[in-house]
Amino acid sequence: VQLQASGGGLVQAGGSLRLSCAASGNINSIYAMAWHRQAPGKQRELVAGITSGGSTDYADSVKGRFTISRDNAKNTVYMQMNSLKPEDTAVYYCNAVLLLFGDYKSHWGQGTLVTVSS
Repeated sequence: VQLQASGGGLVQAGGSLRLSCAASGNINSIYAMAWHRQAPGKQRELVAGITSGGSTDYADSVKGRFTISRDNAKNTVYMQMNSLKPEDTAVYYCNAVLLLFGDYKSHWGQGTLVTVSS
């Protein structure tokens, strides 16, 4: 699976951005997709995820502000980020978890930088 992330940029605190992640390749094996982020000097963390069945999960820090969704026709996952805060500044990575022959395999896209100015 290949993942192409886009949508990062510079925004003021309180603003919004929408990230997109387009999947190609063995998309029928995708079990779930997610967005992770890594801020400078910090570990990568899960931000939001969505399963093939549409179930979603969010980090506590983004609940109520971020919304993850998917467009199956376009094989694309989106993350709408509202009320952005400076602490949301990070490189955001798209991730796909594939279920193949009973094993889960993780694939990563390139990161997209989100910078929130105060």
